[in-house]
Amino acid sequence: MTVRPRTPIDLALAPVAVAIDANLERFRDVSAAEIDFHVALELDRPERFATVAERAERVVEVALRNVELHGWKATITDDCCRLHLTGGSVSVDIGLSANIMDYVSNGAGSQTPVQD
Repeated sequence: MTVRPRTPIDLALAPVAVAIDANLERFRDVSAAEIDFHVALELDRPERFATVAERAERVVEVALRNVELHGWKATITDDCCRLHLTGGSVSVDIGLSANIMDYVSNGAGSQTPVQD
């Protein structure tokens, strides 16, 4: 079934999703500690509260960096498995790698190196 754009914002979904996916690509195959280091470096601030919610917010910030959202909104799902895009007539989930999920769920101290 082909889904046709219903609103002007729908036309921007593909470029937004591709740009977000490209931003997350560099974190797919690195350890949770490396993700933490690179996120802190890119955001120019360390993690403060060491909570799942804070790490999810930080991953979203990095994922959206230099992306023109055209009205779309992004959040990490409660199970930490997907980045959820809403704002148009449809919603889309971008899957997170096992390493990013591990970082969001367990933080930089995770002892289990996860490989995709």
